[in-house]
Amino acid sequence: MHCQNLIRSTLPGLFVIVLSLLVVSCGRGDHAGDDNDAPVLSLDGRTLTPVDFTAERYAQLEENYLDAQRRLSANADNVENHIWFGRRAAYLWRYREAINIFSRALEQFPDEPRLYRHRGHRYITVRDFERAKRDLEYAAKLIEGTEDTVEPDGAPNAAGIPVSTLHTNIWYHLGLTYYLTGRFDDSAEAFQQCLELSTNDDMKVASSDWLYMSLRRSGREMEALAVLDLIDPAVDLLENHSYLKRLSMYKGLTTPDSLLFVDDMEDRALTLATQGYGVGNWYLYQGDSTRALQIFDDVLEGEYWPAFGYIAAEADRVRLTDRSSY
Repeated sequence: MHCQNLIRSTLPGLFVIVLSLLVVSCGRGDHAGDDNDAPVLSLDGRTLTPVDFTAERYAQLEENYLDAQRRLSANADNVENHIWFGRRAAYLWRYREAINIFSRALEQFPDEPRLYRHRGHRYITVRDFERAKRDLEYAAKLIEGTEDTVEPDGAPNAAGIPVSTLHTNIWYHLGLTYYLTGRFDDSAEAFQQCLELSTNDDMKVASSDWLYMSLRRSGREMEALAVLDLIDPAVDLLENHSYLKRLSMYKGLTTPDSLLFVDDMEDRALTLATQGYGVGNWYLYQGDSTRALQIFDDVLEGEYWPAFGYIAAEADRVRLTDRSSY
């Protein structure tokens, strides 16, 4: 139940007493503060450690982080400075620190949807799906009736053109949260909303990919096939190439095995996590859960555990080994 509904259902005489508690528990995800150094655990209990950056890459990320910290110290009244400090911490894989930065900012800016959007994303990363859901549902409430804005990239694509917006990112990450927790009808609804708000091919492809998978998991195969019919495999993208490859595979235009061979060494771990998860899904759709589990295990052998494909492989592997129904 959304926070707004909870507030409306409160008895009038108790409204003033409980309002602040509801805002904290529903809007802010009931966050008490995490230890910045606490490890991130996978859904099956493994400790997940950050990748080893090259010295050059680490130096650049650290300098960006320190610059964001200086900007925040110079002007803490600018919410953008809080957002970028949190984002720069996350790019160093300091996810719990990023969550704490966003949480402290929410004490100062309690109705800022961007803070809930970014904190919700990082709750997904640390596998705290319940808090992610609450943050992102609340963010979706906050943006109702507002004008959408382009969201700047922290790691720009080669063209330097951002492809996502605040509204699409909120619905996209909310859809992921539902998907990861097995609420596939809800995830389909969220990704449909994201698709309708998308204004460029990159976001249309990304939201269509997750919409297709959500519909398949919901048993709505004909609706899923209709999503594929709208995809042009020759579309020119700026960054979401792996999602287009997954959709092309689902359309039967390329083989599953071809997605497991990656030439791009720079982003190989991320690409394998993304494309590998799609391959595992393909085998699930064919009724071959044994092969799907093998593919998910291969994905989990990789190091890029913040990737959504990696997290989804974790969630599916847990459900498969628990013999849950698909």
